Amino acid sequence: MRPLPSSAEVVIIGGGIIGVSIAYYLAKRGVGEVVLMERGAMGQGTTGKCAGGIRTQFSTEINIRFSLLSLKVFERFKEEFGVDPEFRPVGYLFLAGDDRQWAILEANAQLMKTMGLGVELVAPSEIRCRWPFLRVDDLVGGSYTGCDGYAGPYEVLQGFIKGARRLGVMLREGVEVTGIHMKKGRVHAVEVATGERVVTPVVVNAAGPYAARVAAMVGLELLVRPLRRQLFFTDVIDDLPPRFPMVIDLEQGWYMRREGKGLLLAGPQDEESSFNEKVDFEAQEWTAARSLHRVPILERARIMRGLAGLYDISPDHHAIIGAFPEIEGFICANGFSGHGFQHSPAVGMLVSELIADGRAKTMDICPLRPQRFREGDLIYEPLTAFRD
Repeated sequence: MRPLPSSAEVVIIGGGIIGVSIAYYLAKRGVGEVVLMERGAMGQGTTGKCAGGIRTQFSTEINIRFSLLSLKVFERFKEEFGVDPEFRPVGYLFLAGDDRQWAILEANAQLMKTMGLGVELVAPSEIRCRWPFLRVDDLVGGSYTGCDGYAGPYEVLQGFIKGARRLGVMLREGVEVTGIHMKKGRVHAVEVATGERVVTPVVVNAAGPYAARVAAMVGLELLVRPLRRQLFFTDVIDDLPPRFPMVIDLEQGWYMRREGKGLLLAGPQDEESSFNEKVDFEAQEWTAARSLHRVPILERARIMRGLAGLYDISPDHHAIIGAFPEIEGFICANGFSGHGFQHSPAVGMLVSELIADGRAKTMDICPLRPQRFREGDLIYEPLTAFRD
């Protein structure tokens, strides 16, 4: 294994999908030595434990534009990276259990239509007709996009890894950053647990749920918190069609999709911020109860295994991208609130532009600037797969 270089153009902290995408697009733009440091194994954190959803259904224009930009990459991913992302366009179905949630879906549909995107608002009777396995007597309605779906997080991550390495990026696992040194108000060097130091003018914080800890190394308060979410997998389910949408119940904070011949079922989220990634029995009971409520025929299903991962949540459920004005060279790419996987191609492009050109040119990312929370200029996203 090559030793860490004494200097680099950019150091990226975090080896999940966000960090690796940024590394790839920086190298693609011809930025010099790019070094990515991951304290564990690549993708072992949030990326390896996400459901892989890819959707255009969002409630803000900027999130929709991130989805559209990323979709262009996913559509030609195999051609560009040599890896099949295994995208399955099964559709997305959001379910509203009260008038407030229905109003969100209506407003979202109107926004999407003004942007030229197809979306269907469906009444409970229509939901029952098209997906008869769903209980609908307690629903106000739903919102469906047939072109959305899910892909393989592992496959996409491996594609970015292969692409970054092919372009000369140094990707180092088992390297823990312990300090970031400053000089005259800007980033100067990164220090790791072995005592090695890499001099660099730019550090990218792509540390996911641990982003606030990395920001604290340079004296910044980054409003990102970890939120545990548990997922469970069933045995073979023959009573459901082999293909149906990703179903998200806004009232219950629950979702499901096909996983092979079984199902992936969303478990509960923690009420408090936590780095705990253990699966607990109470979570399995919660999952079974919500699943049976929405899909009664699951009474014959068995939960075979579970896992727990962390969302990196921002106060308004939008990404935090850019630099704080008081420190030059420290770039944030954090707070994706469950949307990091599907928006990772767009994030990689835009952060690479920010670093190489001084600003993002493909899209205006000013609304996502880190200081918006100080300024009270939040852009809330209510259409999430968790309850706030």
